[in-house]
Amino acid sequence: MTEPGGGARRRGPAFDRDARAALAAIGRRAEVARRLELGSAEAVLRSVVEAAVALFEAEAASIALYEPARNVLVFRVAAGEQGQGVVGLEIPPDRGLVGYVFSSGQALAIADVRADPRFGRSFAEQTQYVPRSIVAVPLLDERGTLGVLEVLDKRSETSFSLRDIELAGVFARQATVAIRASRVERDAATLLRSVIGALAGGDAPDGGVEALVAAALVDVADPDDPLWPLVEQIAALRRVGPEQRELLGALLDVLVRQAERGRGRRAGRLRAPGG
Repeated sequence: MTEPGGGARRRGPAFDRDARAALAAIGRRAEVARRLELGSAEAVLRSVVEAAVALFEAEAASIALYEPARNVLVFRVAAGEQGQGVVGLEIPPDRGLVGYVFSSGQALAIADVRADPRFGRSFAEQTQYVPRSIVAVPLLDERGTLGVLEVLDKRSETSFSLRDIELAGVFARQATVAIRASRVERDAATLLRSVIGALAGGDAPDGGVEALVAAALVDVADPDDPLWPLVEQIAALRRVGPEQRELLGALLDVLVRQAERGRGRRAGRLRAPGG
């Protein structure tokens, strides 16, 4: 950015203070949102696989999510008698049936996975369960494929049908909504860096944009800040009934009015000496 006379405009301490204050305010809001939604995305994903197991009467169901930084699919949640062994395992996005579904973005249903050349038997053996049949659907959004939902071995039938693929797609869409919501939190730091980088116009203070962001956010999640216990309590109160929420709202109204009256009295005292 240049001055009207053509010279480069230097950004001094005032810019640093304003930028840090803005970033800290945004960071605090993001941290409040994160704590209010703490664990919600994973809880939804766990509910999805549990519901899939129940609906399909399956031996197992799991969700693997793609981690682009490491270029791997990681199994995050699982349900069913045979599902728990897969949690935490990683697989390249071009390996096995899960890799095929992820890479192609296409759902599939296979009656005999052991006869399919794409099946990664060595990976399945790590979970201590080798399935007979599988339905697998991609988790898709506007960015591409986020991961894969797998359901293994219906107890009542030997294979999955086209109808089963459609039903699994419904579960996959619900999982995608939860993942998309959680990415708002994870993308916050990247977004902040991009914004402050654009504001700095390449003339960020000593230490660069990263240092400015770090300085702005260093105290946002201060464990000694009395705000955070309150946020955690509000998050817990989301599970109570409507009567308790109504009482909470009334109490908060009283506290807000008292705070506003106290602020008005303090402002009046500050103005008094000047008439």
